Amino acid sequence: MSKFLGDNPIKKLAIFGAGGHAKVVADTAECCGWGSIEVFDDNWPSEQLVHHLSIVGDTNMLLARLQEFDGVIVAIGNNEVRHTKLCELANAGALLTSLIHPQATISRYASVGTGVVAFAGVVVNTGASIGFGAILNTGCSIDHDCVLDECVHVSPGARLAGAVRVGRLSWIGIGASVRQSINIGCNVNVGAGAAVVNDIDHSMTVVGVPARDLGR
Repeated sequence: MSKFLGDNPIKKLAIFGAGGHAKVVADTAECCGWGSIEVFDDNWPSEQLVHHLSIVGDTNMLLARLQEFDGVIVAIGNNEVRHTKLCELANAGALLTSLIHPQATISRYASVGTGVVAFAGVVVNTGASIGFGAILNTGCSIDHDCVLDECVHVSPGARLAGAVRVGRLSWIGIGASVRQSINIGCNVNVGAGAAVVNDIDHSMTVVGVPARDLGR
């Protein structure tokens, strides 16, 4: 049950993950009004602190306490690990939530899935669809009618033009740009600053301007 301050409930959030990404997730959660935040990580008890927040337990402790939380978010940058943990928590009945920073701009005609984080400066335009567990990192932009599948990570400052499709577990590097109507497969890595002007097959790594394949 939530604690109360006067007539207003203090929402209680569990964050799983305690790396650098978790610091930004926790900061975003505070900006979104979550009044009580607890952090869990499987490196506990050897790790005790993430920024100003104590790490209070591991996966098993979180699973045992799920009913205490009004929301649960996974703060792990690695797409595959994040997807696995989100699915584990969802199957256990966790109330997975999304966090949208107050300084992010999300069109009311866009669709945002569960478990998504969108940090300050993010822009998501009309008709875009953001899939389960995606990370929209600081200052990235997702233009009209883009489709991001499960657990995609768009890094800070990356730009996706209109009608881009990004497959599940793909990563768009910092400052990368993707031309309109490009299809990016699953498990793709797009290097920092790359300019993607052609479709990319599954499980490829591309770098450079224009982006070229480095293979699987």
